[in-house]
Amino acid sequence: MPRSRYKSLVDAFATDIRSGRLPPGMRLPTHRQLAATHGLALVTASRVYAELEAMGLVSGEAGRGTFVRETALPPGHGIDQPEVPAGVLDLNYNYPSVPGQADLLRQALRQLALSGDLESLLRYQPHGGRLHERVSVARHLRRRGLNVPAEQVLIVNGAQHGLAVTLMALLQPGDVIAADALTYPGFKVLANTLHLEVLPVPVTEAGPDLEALEQLCRSRSVRAVYTMPTLHNPLGWVMSLEQRQRLVALSRRHDLHIIEDAAYAFLVEDAPPPLAALAPERTVYVSGLSKSVATGLRVGFIAAPASGVSALERIIRVTAWNTPGVMTAITSGWLEDGTVDSLEAQKRTDAQVRQKLAGEILAGLPCMGHPSSYFIWLPLPEDARADQVVMALMREQVSVSTAQPFATSAHVPHAIRLALGSVDMPSLREALEKVKWVIGACR
Repeated sequence: MPRSRYKSLVDAFATDIRSGRLPPGMRLPTHRQLAATHGLALVTASRVYAELEAMGLVSGEAGRGTFVRETALPPGHGIDQPEVPAGVLDLNYNYPSVPGQADLLRQALRQLALSGDLESLLRYQPHGGRLHERVSVARHLRRRGLNVPAEQVLIVNGAQHGLAVTLMALLQPGDVIAADALTYPGFKVLANTLHLEVLPVPVTEAGPDLEALEQLCRSRSVRAVYTMPTLHNPLGWVMSLEQRQRLVALSRRHDLHIIEDAAYAFLVEDAPPPLAALAPERTVYVSGLSKSVATGLRVGFIAAPASGVSALERIIRVTAWNTPGVMTAITSGWLEDGTVDSLEAQKRTDAQVRQKLAGEILAGLPCMGHPSSYFIWLPLPEDARADQVVMALMREQVSVSTAQPFATSAHVPHAIRLALGSVDMPSLREALEKVKWVIGACR
């Protein structure tokens, strides 16, 4: 087929999709039907659809066909659109808060102003944080089941910075890292930016498919595994002790680094030990206080094997030099006086109340989540399409995320993630009722 004719067919489809003549959700002819209708070779028909998919206009789904996508959704919806328009109920991002947090900050600033330590906070800090602040974090981690010396704790600018530091210290461009087929979008963005190859590990309702991970390690040169064993985002499961022990054994067999993301681990009481406690020689534990205290705090921490501390400190120096002294001093004080523990307990209770409300309103839908988590994963009915559901909810002034930002595999399930922690309870009820109504209308 001459290139001009091939391009004309792509352009004709694109024009019809953008104009609405081919509406979102419409199933297009099969590759064979397209080839027969236009007198094309099958490979050329497939190329037409591949180019349309690369343009973000259609999506091909194994066993179902090729469908027109909802092009009115913002690009990268669910990760690149942090600003929510006024009046929109935000079930896309989690920034949980409890009453009185602003007063805590006012009090902390007053106390800091009266302290004799202000002058030192205006200078450069050690790259991994001052030792007494690292001691405070180490004590905090012991309450999470991780006993690590303060010298192996590094303070960073939030958990996202901690992930970036860890990936840059452990891996090189082109290296292969395994991650769940549905995982934290911020990790995906980092891996792509650092030119790492992410291999998707199939997931179950209870954790990653470790047999599939074993096969990946046998067939590819996997260097590391990224995992969220305690409160997975977005699926909400907590890996059992047996699963954790199997993952540790597998990592030792194949000499993998383990990157343990514990951003939401504070919400789970009586969780099994962190992977960093089971395999301290190869696990880097990353967490922070954005969810447990406040998203604007931007103080996180890394616990690492002693052999990796110097490499991590070098990357902190390259990327940020050090954390802001004032914010870290406030955080250290809150860790020491019990404020962080109190906020974490309040937010566990708050998340449980929100999960209970969601369960009542969304009864009858196949919701996945943990009783103490701030999010729900909601697979959609067979005949409902995620992009259409999300767009319909946006018209109802409710913002949610599709599965696209979370998917590391070519297959993107039709599902939405609901963040429960960013609106007040009456607004959450209203938003969830709209979710239930829109999904019912899309069936």
